[in-house]
Amino acid sequence: MKVIFLKDLKGQGKKDEIKEVKDGYAQNFLIKNGYAIKYTNRSNEILKNQINDRNKKEEELINECNKIKEKLEKENLVFKVKTGKEDKVFGSVSSKQISEQLNKKGYKIDKKKINIDFPISTLGIHNVTINLHSKVQASVKVNLIKE
Repeated sequence: MKVIFLKDLKGQGKKDEIKEVKDGYAQNFLIKNGYAIKYTNRSNEILKNQINDRNKKEEELINECNKIKEKLEKENLVFKVKTGKEDKVFGSVSSKQISEQLNKKGYKIDKKKINIDFPISTLGIHNVTINLHSKVQASVKVNLIKE
């Protein structure tokens, strides 16, 4: 019997996959437990429509992220930090601080999406990468100046 998987099932199939399985297994386990539905022309049409809808939503999300990326890359975040002898910065600027600064400017960026390759603990301009989407990354300039 041909079935369309509704959920990922380890060792059997992935979501939206069409696969031939034994009748008893399909009826008594996959369909009964909601892991799959029987393959018909109608169910195949519904599957194709759902995949198209998901792809359209994904494209819209990527376009929206690209617009945010363009605005973000024009931003220059300035942090006033305390320094010691020879302009050594006390501590470093964290992703949480960057996230808070971006929130003040109207961007809702989670601190987990901010990539800091090395600690920002020297005066000057540093580039920070922000993952807006798996396919869209923005670069923001962070400037540390003396207080």
